[in-house]
Amino acid sequence: MLAPDGSLYHIRLTRSTLANKVLLVGDPGRVNMFKEIFESIEFESDNREIHVLTGRYHGQRLTALSTGMGCDNIDIVLTELDAARHVEHGEWKAESTDLSPLQLVRIGTSGSLQADIDCGSHVASAYAVGLDGLMNYYREWDTPLPDMEQAFDRHLELDGRLAHPYCVQGSPLLLNKIATDMHRGITATAPGFYGPQGRTIRLHPAVGDLNERLATFSYDGLPVTNLEMETSAIYGFSHLLGHQALTVCLIIANRPRGTFLNDYHPQMRQLVGTVVERLAE
Repeated sequence: MLAPDGSLYHIRLTRSTLANKVLLVGDPGRVNMFKEIFESIEFESDNREIHVLTGRYHGQRLTALSTGMGCDNIDIVLTELDAARHVEHGEWKAESTDLSPLQLVRIGTSGSLQADIDCGSHVASAYAVGLDGLMNYYREWDTPLPDMEQAFDRHLELDGRLAHPYCVQGSPLLLNKIATDMHRGITATAPGFYGPQGRTIRLHPAVGDLNERLATFSYDGLPVTNLEMETSAIYGFSHLLGHQALTVCLIIANRPRGTFLNDYHPQMRQLVGTVVERLAE
């Protein structure tokens, strides 16, 4: 669990190097964007796909780190972020009464499942539906939205061989703070990029019309807006561990219309700056 220096094995953070406000990105190279935004850097580490920066912006202490792709990586990163708050100098500090919840904001890219959400738009995830099955491996999982889960099961009618979907809400506090001018919806999280998202090269998806089924589901007046690979696990762990989480995605593809944003890096830099500004307020 711990690296030789006493930090958490994968993320290389401890209680003193982790800020309470955390920005998550998938791509390790994207963390360098925060070097252009933070006014000072006090800690940096780079281990496998996990690149970490802790610094300050407008007086607020922030940590930015990359997770890599997929819910399997989120299982590692979220577990260790929570644990890092209890580790200092290689020792476990069990007391937690003085610890506020982490505020976790994922900034990612995604494909829209709704024809009216254009490429270049920003989508904030009010809810997540996990097609990955990850949270079902935890004894503490308590099915926080059983009515949504049952409605989703009835709507999609997925093959019993696939992982049982789970549903979880993001942080209303962060949603209202950060997503004031963004699309809001339900984000579906897939366990892979190709077959689980309806893509074909040589192999074919088991559910050929999955995207169409997802696009026609709604809950709490919100449709399934987009499909990606991390949000359900971030929301699931945050629910179990008492943290606040939000995902904001830049839409780089509109799946129904077949359009794609070829060079999205300027828009991503703009979104990163917006989220940092609002999180630090």
